[in-house]
Amino acid sequence: MEEGKRLAEINARLKAAVLRHMDRPGLRPSAVEGLTLVRYDSPDSLERCFQKPVASIVVQGSKRLVVGTREYHFCEDQCLVSCVEMPSMASTLEASPEKPFLSLFIELNRKTLADLMLEMEPEGSPAGLPAQGTAIADADPEFLEGMLRLAELLDKPKQIAVRAPIILRELHYLLLIGPQGGLLQNLYMRGSQRGQIVQAIALMKQNLASPLQMESLARQVGMSLSSLHRHFKSVTGFSPLQYHKQLRLYEARRLMLMEDERASGAALAVGYESIAQFTREYKRMFGESPCRDIARRRTLAGQGLPAGEVLHGAPSPSDG
Repeated sequence: MEEGKRLAEINARLKAAVLRHMDRPGLRPSAVEGLTLVRYDSPDSLERCFQKPVASIVVQGSKRLVVGTREYHFCEDQCLVSCVEMPSMASTLEASPEKPFLSLFIELNRKTLADLMLEMEPEGSPAGLPAQGTAIADADPEFLEGMLRLAELLDKPKQIAVRAPIILRELHYLLLIGPQGGLLQNLYMRGSQRGQIVQAIALMKQNLASPLQMESLARQVGMSLSSLHRHFKSVTGFSPLQYHKQLRLYEARRLMLMEDERASGAALAVGYESIAQFTREYKRMFGESPCRDIARRRTLAGQGLPAGEVLHGAPSPSDG
């Protein structure tokens, strides 16, 4: 009973904090680097997005996420941890102007996780979870309290520079020792097979415009070709070739949407030699030609509605 009362109090304060800084629908990066606030006033259909490594909590309402062939639903006081960059589809299920969908998430820092794991006692490591890149669990009260302290720090802007890094490090630690800790440790432990998949994704992003050479990629991360394919799909829900194609298309969309690149320039930047092939594959994936899709997404973003990569960020070759 006491824990239920504690959770209700934390949730109420989180709602108030998000609403103080989100007076209209949208997704807003905050003054705390890595912390983003989310508010939507109506349900929406599935939108494609490229999910970056995040820990996200729902404060009010519910959400649906589809990664590969896997489907996830998470709601109030639950935490979703996405450990690697993954193409996905997401939709808000419960939201209205009177009771908006409210959420906030922090971007996961790979170096912080790796440094903390070196400091942790080996016997304190939690049991491993299924070898996937995404997991949902009821949020630990301590983690929710940490997110609350981070959110309420927005009301004390002069303290952000000193206190935010401390709170963010604590939140990373709480994730490592919490219900999703096994998943994170399997992926970010140096030398682990899951860690090799994280390395493979980083190499793909660094060489985005080059054709994917599977044998070379497997050799660079120290895996056999069959092992790379099997573990890559178990973590991301996609084969390496499927992932690479989507990575290119999402990056091209980011270049057009965020950097005003023309479709032809974006296609060449991500390695397409044929603009016709790029347009064909883009339309097959996103349902519209590049020009129409970008125009629609700019309109959605201007209205504070979900707009694909605006949801959780688009891939950037410099990330990771």
